[in-house]
Amino acid sequence: TYGRADYATKAIEEDRAAIENDPTSDYLNAGLAELYAKTGRIRDAVLEAQDILKRDGNNLEARRLLGRIYLRSLGDMQANNQSQEVLKLAIEQYEQIVKLDPRSVEDHLLLGRLYRINNELLKAESEFKIAVGLQPNSEDAVTTLAILYNEEGDSSRALQVLNAIPEQSRTAKLYSTLGYTYEQGKEYGKAVDAYRHAVELDKDNLDYVRGLAQNLLNDGQTDAALEQYKLIADSDPSDAQTYMRIAEIYRRNGKFDQAQDALKKASAIVPDSLELQYNIAVIYDSQGKYDEAIQILTNLLAKSEHGDGQYEQSDQNNRAVFLERLGTVYREANKPQLAVDTFRKMLTLGDDNAIRGYQEIIETYRDSRNWQMATNMADEAAKKFPNDRGLQLIAASQQADMGNPGPAVERVKAMLKDNNDDRDVYIALAQMYSRLKQWKEAEESVNKALALSTKQDDKDYATFVAGSIYERQKKYDLAEEEFRKVIAGDPKNAMALNYLGYMLADRGTRLDESLGYIRRAIALDPNNGAYLDSLGWAYYKMGNYDLAEENLRRASERIGNDPTVQDHLAQLYNKTGRLKLATTHWERALEEWNRTVPAEVDTDDVAKVQKELESAKVKLAQQNAAAATKH
Repeated sequence: TYGRADYATKAIEEDRAAIENDPTSDYLNAGLAELYAKTGRIRDAVLEAQDILKRDGNNLEARRLLGRIYLRSLGDMQANNQSQEVLKLAIEQYEQIVKLDPRSVEDHLLLGRLYRINNELLKAESEFKIAVGLQPNSEDAVTTLAILYNEEGDSSRALQVLNAIPEQSRTAKLYSTLGYTYEQGKEYGKAVDAYRHAVELDKDNLDYVRGLAQNLLNDGQTDAALEQYKLIADSDPSDAQTYMRIAEIYRRNGKFDQAQDALKKASAIVPDSLELQYNIAVIYDSQGKYDEAIQILTNLLAKSEHGDGQYEQSDQNNRAVFLERLGTVYREANKPQLAVDTFRKMLTLGDDNAIRGYQEIIETYRDSRNWQMATNMADEAAKKFPNDRGLQLIAASQQADMGNPGPAVERVKAMLKDNNDDRDVYIALAQMYSRLKQWKEAEESVNKALALSTKQDDKDYATFVAGSIYERQKKYDLAEEEFRKVIAGDPKNAMALNYLGYMLADRGTRLDESLGYIRRAIALDPNNGAYLDSLGWAYYKMGNYDLAEENLRRASERIGNDPTVQDHLAQLYNKTGRLKLATTHWERALEEWNRTVPAEVDTDDVAKVQKELESAKVKLAQQNAAAATKH
C-alpha cells in the first residue's frame, strides 16, 4: 500500500485525521508511528512512540517499534559514543519488552545479543538461558548460547547445551556449531563428524564444507581435507583462502611445485595479502631457499611496522608470527645470533607471544650447543612467567642437563596435580629420566602420560617418546613396536618414520625397508639435517658410498655441530680410503662431544670414536712413512 510516496503521504494524513477525532487512541497512534518508520521518517516515528509510552508505559507494540528502530540505527552506525547511546536505548526497550512478554523467545535472544554487544556477558547468558528454557529445541536459542560459551572459552558448557538436543532434532546449523565447538576444544575427530552431518543436511552451504575441510586438516587427514578444499575451489573460484589451504596441504606433503601453483591462483585474487606472502615464505623455507624466505619475511615486518611502536593485539600477533618464522629461518640457515635477535623482538608483543619468544630463544641456544645461555634464558623466562608451566618445565630440564638433576626432578614432580593436566608433566619427567639414563622411572612416567592421553596427537607423541626410551636402552623390538603404532595412526609422522628408519639402518637390518621410511620422512621435510644424516647412513650401510657422501655432507652443512654426523662422515671417508678426512671428522666429533652436556653423550660411542681415530692416525702415519721412503 505504501510503495509510492503519494500513497504513503495520503495514509499519514488519514491517520492524523482519525487521531484528531480520537487523540487518546493508542491503536491509531501506534499505526501512525509505524507508518512514519516505514516511510523513513524515523524522528517522527520515535516521537510518536514515545508519546504513546508517556500515556501507557505497558504498550508492547510501541516498545517493539522503538526497539526495532534503535536496532536498525545501530546497524547503520559506526562504533562511537552516539552508537553507545543508541545501544543503551535499545537495551532499555527490550528489557521492558521481555517483562511485558516474558515468553517471547525472539525478544530474549535479541536482548541477550544486545547485552553481548555491550560486553555484559552474564546478563547475555541469562537471557539466552531463558530462551533455551522456553524452547529447548530452538536452533537459534541453543546455538546462540553455545556460541557465547565458546567466546568465553568454555567449550565444555557449549557442548553440554548442544548435546542436549536429540540427534533427530539437530539441524545443519546446530551440527555446524557443534563442530566449531569441538574444534575450539581441539577435538578434531569429533569436529569432523559434526561437520559431516552438517554437510549431509545442507550440501550447498560452503561454510559447512569449509569447517569440514579445516578440521580434517587439523586432524591430520590431509588427503581427505584436500578433496574437500578442491570441491570448495570448484564451487567458489574466488575464495583465496581455500587456495592457501590447498597450498598448505601440498607443502606438508612435500609437493612444493603444486603448493606454489595453488598460491599463484590465490595471488591473482588477493595480490597484496600479507597471509599470501607469508605462505610463499614458508614454502621457500621448506625448500631450503632461506635467502628468499628471509627477504619476504623482512618485507612483511617492514609493512606491518608502526612508527610509534604501538600495536593492537591482532597486529601484535601478526608481527609475532612473522618474527617467529623469520627467527626459525635464521636458525635453520645456521645464523643463531640473528635468530636470537629476531626472537627477542617477540618479548614486547604481549605475554603469549613473549612466552613463545623465550621458548624459541632457548631452543636456538640449545640447537647451537650454547648450554649456559640456554640455561640463563630459561631461568629468566621462568622468573618472568612463574605461572607458565611450559617455561617452568623447560627451566627444570635445563637445570638437570647442567648437572643438577635431583632438585630439577623434584621441581617437576611438584607440578603434578593428580588430574588430566598431569600428562605434560609426566612427558617432561619421562624425557628427563631418559636423558639421565634412569630407565625404570622413564618408562613409568611415559606410561602414566599415555594413560592420560585422550587425543590422538597426544597419544602419538607419548608413544613416540616411549619408543625413543626403548631405543636408547637398545630394546629395539619394543622401540620398533612403538614407532609402528605412531606411523599406523599418522602415516605422515616424519619424526617416527625417520627414527624407525635410522634405527633399522644403524643395525644393518632390513635396509630396503629402512630406506623407504627415511625417504618418506625426507619427502615431508627435505632439508632436515637429522633426516639427511639418516639417509646418508642408510646408503652407507647399503654400500652406496656416493649417495652416502652426498647426503652426509648436506647433513653436515645443516647440523655440523652434531657429533654423530661427524662420526658418520668419518666412517665413510675411512671406508673409502680417505684417512686424512676421516681423522679430521673424528676429531671434530670428539670436539663436539666435549662441548655438550653429559645427557647428550653416549660414552660407548665416544670410546669407539677415540679408538677409530687412533687407528686411523696410525694408518695415516704408516702411509706417510711409506710415501716418504719411496721419495
